[in-house]
Amino acid sequence: MTRPAPRRTALAAAASLALAALLAAAVPAAASSSAAPSAAVLAAPDIPIANVKTHLTQLQSIATANGGNRAHGKAGYKASIDYVKAKLDAAGFTTALQTFTSSGATGYNLIADWPGGDTSQVLMSGSHLDSVTAGPGINDNGSGSAAILETALAVSRAAFQPAKHLRFAWWGAEELGMVGSKYYVNQLATADRAKIAGYLNFDMIGSPNPGYFVYDDDPTIEQTFKDYYAGISIPTEIETEGDGRSDHAPFKSAGIPVGGLFSGADYTKTAAQAQKWGGTSGQAFDRCYHASCDTSANINDTALDRSSDAIAYAVWSLSAATTPPPTGTVFENTTDVAVPDNGAAVTSSVAVAGRTGNAPSTLKVGVDIKHTYRGDLVVDLLAPDGSAYRLKNSSSGDSADNVIATYTVNASSEAANGTWKLRVQDIAAQDTGYIDSWKLTF
Repeated sequence: MTRPAPRRTALAAAASLALAALLAAAVPAAASSSAAPSAAVLAAPDIPIANVKTHLTQLQSIATANGGNRAHGKAGYKASIDYVKAKLDAAGFTTALQTFTSSGATGYNLIADWPGGDTSQVLMSGSHLDSVTAGPGINDNGSGSAAILETALAVSRAAFQPAKHLRFAWWGAEELGMVGSKYYVNQLATADRAKIAGYLNFDMIGSPNPGYFVYDDDPTIEQTFKDYYAGISIPTEIETEGDGRSDHAPFKSAGIPVGGLFSGADYTKTAAQAQKWGGTSGQAFDRCYHASCDTSANINDTALDRSSDAIAYAVWSLSAATTPPPTGTVFENTTDVAVPDNGAAVTSSVAVAGRTGNAPSTLKVGVDIKHTYRGDLVVDLLAPDGSAYRLKNSSSGDSADNVIATYTVNASSEAANGTWKLRVQDIAAQDTGYIDSWKLTF
């Protein structure tokens, strides 16, 4: 993880402590990971902590053999990439090395695709593989790199066939300012960016004095991780320490939904956090952050195990079905339709396409009707099958101009796709008007 911006103010820290205290009062202290997980959690495979630790042992050996680090531009980084790539190639992934230049040295991103799934709906998981020059970087970020490697290998062992296409990435030069991930995102064509349904980032997930932090970016991804931890009775907090400091930032800037996990860096664990998570208050989550002591001894096995299983849960859950169409889509007709004085009803049509299933129970109908006496008007929404939903009745005492309003209709029994109509009738004499525009918001 890159070096942080200045620390939060004392006021913000006090607010965080107060919130943590409230949460601690509501949750049993130091909840055990032995709590029975929910049925949803059991749907994903358990990631063997021994396997994740084996990868970390290899990354430690690589650093030891190459000057004590795995930093960008150093032999230890390229050896780390080669180790991960060999594992993925043997497991049946399609891998590619992407090269870039930073600080006068060649950098490498490793991209691994699992065959199958809808390539217009890509679920991507990533971690930076480089360390700082000061040390081997086993928590920062061997931990995230090893966990997603073992998750990818679990995909292979299970011969998993998700609805979405799965892609895994190991980034170079994150410690220099997310250079590798920025390069990857910037090289993507606009159409290819649009195919990434979500990016999950894992940077420092085995901190020795751990917390359980969840990114508060995309709501669906955030809730998926929260659901996992709730299933094993572990309280979480929103991640603030590293926001914008890791490889999710370039994806988020490009409009791609992001989320992830974090176990803490050099901020200090509060008493309330120690009460609910265990560990030592008044000490950093990782006292070896960006230091030579970030070795294989600088890992909390319980945090690494829980985080690895949470990653698998998210990959399985979020890739199991294609992404539903985005909410908030507007279908509108802006063509004027005259409303005859004391005459027959008229209609204006909106064609809805590309939706799945039925219309929502809170379908928003925005109406803009210009009229000199709105009490004369009766307004209905007509569903594609002809069913009518009354939006407005006539009212002889309502002499104001115009009908400009948004109505909420329970249209959950109606198919979403089809031709919807706004029907307007003037039932009294002497006033005129027209439908200016109307819209449906799904």
